[in-house]
Amino acid sequence: MSQPGRTARIEATLTARFAPTLLQVRDDSAQHAGHAGAAPGGETHYSVTMASAAFEGLNRVARTRLVNEALASEFTAGLHALALKLRASGED
Repeated sequence: MSQPGRTARIEATLTARFAPTLLQVRDDSAQHAGHAGAAPGGETHYSVTMASAAFEGLNRVARTRLVNEALASEFTAGLHALALKLRASGED
């Protein structure tokens, strides 16, 4: 059985940790080919849009830290860049 791709792992990790009401994970690696941190196989640059009750009362920096901590193993395994749009459930 093959290991799931990074997109699926990110989705599974964020779903388990934050129970989001909205989660969109996009692999933007092709747009960064030739840039720092890019790898021939991709899966290095991602965008995540997520809404979760776990973010209520937290500022942008605190929200970002929580996501980066949750995905620490992905950064160790080659994830280079993560663009985040994070909000509490119900925020616009």
